[in-house]
Amino acid sequence: MALKRRTLWLGFLAVLVPLAVLLCLQYRWLVKLEHASTVAQQAALDNYLGAVAGEVELRYRAIAERSLNLPSYVFTREGRLADAGHYFKKKPPEGARRLFVVDFVGEGAGQPLYFDPTCASLSPAPWSPEVRAIYVASSSWQILGKKGGVVETVSLSVEERDPAHRILLNPITDDDSRVVGVAGMVLDEAWLREELLPEAVAGALPSFFPGERSRDPIVTVTDRDGGEVFTTAAAGWAPRRFEAERPLSFAFTDWTLGLTGRHPTAGDWARSNFQLNVGLSALLAAVLLGGVVLALRTASREMKLSEMKSDFVSNVSHELRTPLASIRVFGEFLRLGRVESAAKIREYGEYIETESRRLTQLINNLLDFSRIESGRKSYRFEAADLEELVAETLRTFQVRLQQSGFRVAYRGPGGPLPVRIDPAAIGHAVANLLDNAVKYSGEGREIAVALERRGDDAVVSVRDWGVGIPRDEQAKIFDRFHRVSTGLVHDVKGSGLGLAIVRHVVSAHGGEVEVDSRPGHGSTFSIRLPLEPAAAGAAEAAGEPAGAGGAGGGMAAAEGRLPLLGPEGPRPREA
Repeated sequence: MALKRRTLWLGFLAVLVPLAVLLCLQYRWLVKLEHASTVAQQAALDNYLGAVAGEVELRYRAIAERSLNLPSYVFTREGRLADAGHYFKKKPPEGARRLFVVDFVGEGAGQPLYFDPTCASLSPAPWSPEVRAIYVASSSWQILGKKGGVVETVSLSVEERDPAHRILLNPITDDDSRVVGVAGMVLDEAWLREELLPEAVAGALPSFFPGERSRDPIVTVTDRDGGEVFTTAAAGWAPRRFEAERPLSFAFTDWTLGLTGRHPTAGDWARSNFQLNVGLSALLAAVLLGGVVLALRTASREMKLSEMKSDFVSNVSHELRTPLASIRVFGEFLRLGRVESAAKIREYGEYIETESRRLTQLINNLLDFSRIESGRKSYRFEAADLEELVAETLRTFQVRLQQSGFRVAYRGPGGPLPVRIDPAAIGHAVANLLDNAVKYSGEGREIAVALERRGDDAVVSVRDWGVGIPRDEQAKIFDRFHRVSTGLVHDVKGSGLGLAIVRHVVSAHGGEVEVDSRPGHGSTFSIRLPLEPAAAGAAEAAGEPAGAGGAGGGMAAAEGRLPLLGPEGPRPREA
């Protein structure tokens, strides 16, 4: 049996250890997944803002390439500078507050000329902060042109030192790669805010955030001072801190794109996903572990039940063998005529009768248990006097008690106690309590039996001064096959069915079984049965006392050895 238990525990560990390893590995994987999900989500947000910024830059470059790419002869041929106005009129740009040119080789070199769209002509620009910004933006190119410097490749440039006047320049070179002038525009901030940014934000959305428009992220643009210049949020909506940020990359580079999600942030999403997966894993592990524990417990109970049944078979075999051996020995003495005196014959006959009664009681226990387990146990209720039933049971046990050296003190009620019971079943239950007291009295040889009225109940109590029962075992002693784990259990044989049958019988009669016991001080078992209604009503009308409460009544409170029940009660009579 110990080997089987060790095998069960090894099987449990064989499941528990891989499960723990699996949970640890899954936890590590979920942590990495959370980190990877956060990084991936953050990358998606950054890429979206990059796409918006890229669209803004692409639009400005396309406008400059289309509108500011003037032919070099406009600057190098005498009198052809006016043709620049016709080019500007043919290709009017978007997002320009003003168009201008600066000639580096002709008369009035370095003087900005404004384009007038009403007459498609160029005119000198009066001095203003805007003109100063044009001078600052074109000065480096003008110096290069005056020195005759050669430029292999030219590119668009943006001057933003004056945020109120942002300048986009396109240098113009001749066939010898010398800079001969610039064409430029003063950028229109309102056009960027009201047209270009909304188009760029909406155009990039389907690629990065497909689905419902109500769940689109909120894009906010702030200037160098943190002031809001553009947002896709509804009026009155206060954005949280940005989940992703990046500046515009070509023009308006001191403006910052910021993104705030209407949905949970990347970190929130990854964290909730992590918690959900960990929770599901823990739940699955708990269910699996619970199943293993339940299976282990079931197997352990089955093993324990198997062990109890083995003990039961062994104990019942011993119980059957002992009285049968005694009967056979005394029967042989009588058959061989070795007993001559009538007293000895009577004594041997009493032994045979006693042992046969023990066999009958054991077999009755087995039969009753079988009927109880199969649900076929039935009772035949009839009116009876409980005092006569208890006295008859004691007389039946008289020889066995005397042979074992027991002294029994009995206190009766002083009158009949009418009850409605199955006399055979209740007598069997009382006999089981007496048999239990005999087995576990230890060195003591005294038993006290009391029958009394307590209110509307009749109570039969059997007390011994034996080994007693620990408190934590008292709730289990009425279970089938259960025997108290004391040293005495190995010396006392029994089926482990007696108290289980007692509880079933008494419960079927509407009564209760009570136990009061302490290790080393003995035990008191009490059967409480309801009196016949007429007898209970008569007792109440006569004003009889209800009796002391608690298991065992007056006996449980008595001190010392036998006689226990006097001197106030009727004198005990010995069985």
